[in-house]
Amino acid sequence: MLKIAIVGASGYTGAELLRILVGHPEVEICSVTSRQHEGLPIHQVFPSLTGFCELLCEPLDVAAISARVDLVFTALPHKSAMEVVPGFLDAGCKVIDLSADYRLNDEDVYQQWYQPHTSPELFAQAVYGLPELYADQLRSAQLIANPGCYPTSVILGLAPLLEEQLIDPATLIVDSKSGVSGAGRGVKLGSLFCEANEGFRAYGIASHRHTPEIEQELTGLASTPVRLSFTPHLLPVNRGILSTCYADLLQHKTTEELLDLYRGRFANEKFVRIMPGDQLPNIAYVRGTNFCDIGLVSDEHTGRVIVISAIDNLVKGAAGQAVQNMNIMCGFEEALGLGIVPTFP
Repeated sequence: MLKIAIVGASGYTGAELLRILVGHPEVEICSVTSRQHEGLPIHQVFPSLTGFCELLCEPLDVAAISARVDLVFTALPHKSAMEVVPGFLDAGCKVIDLSADYRLNDEDVYQQWYQPHTSPELFAQAVYGLPELYADQLRSAQLIANPGCYPTSVILGLAPLLEEQLIDPATLIVDSKSGVSGAGRGVKLGSLFCEANEGFRAYGIASHRHTPEIEQELTGLASTPVRLSFTPHLLPVNRGILSTCYADLLQHKTTEELLDLYRGRFANEKFVRIMPGDQLPNIAYVRGTNFCDIGLVSDEHTGRVIVISAIDNLVKGAAGQAVQNMNIMCGFEEALGLGIVPTFP
């Protein structure tokens, strides 16, 4: 059995990791940490886990935890993660980091969008954890940088078009909407029920920290520098991301021709579902799962393509993708523990 720890287990991502991993046949959860809830059983923090996990929340002691586990999920905010990840790696643990601290490969870009980095030497070691693009590198990784939720939806949605050079990268516009859980479990004014309910607003316009991550990965796919307009919005729902991506086509393609391209590109990917032409993605159809649903329309009137993708921000956008990465990294079947049918309605 693979012995694991979840560092930062009392947030939404930590809860989702526990929900998935308590049923994983190759994993033993040996440690959960929480500074705020130290000494409490994790099922008191998340009553939904009652009868599934009885572990006590413990303090974050890198040496003590490393001595008991093989792999660590760090579900900490950026900056906090970089303070502990090097210690776990030095102790011989594999690490899957769910923060933004190791997603970017340029220290200057990271510092521009976040803050100074204390272990930039690990950038070259970290593998960007999008299995549909980097599965081969993940198999030999010691440190995986789990992608952000918005970037996952956008990169998967645009990858086939950029790989085949069918769109003009200079025309990219991305409009994304996220459920309130994307802001985390901490108390924030904009996440309060009365602030979010029955509202719909944009935020982080031309300044969201996922922008350089999206641009970095799309640049690699396009083999040319990519800059895009990215605008996130807050939906008054618990979970889910719907991203709508617009770009000018460089050659005429019908909707069905483009769908055939996507079906071929993702034919062997267990968690990407291509919607038929008369059906478009809906966050309701991926809730609680590791699926990314993709649909598109070729707009004959404007010569543009409109790609729509939907994920659960806490699963394919965070914990589920982390488990998918763990499975690949540790030689398990990629979908192990992730065979979850979406809940509907």
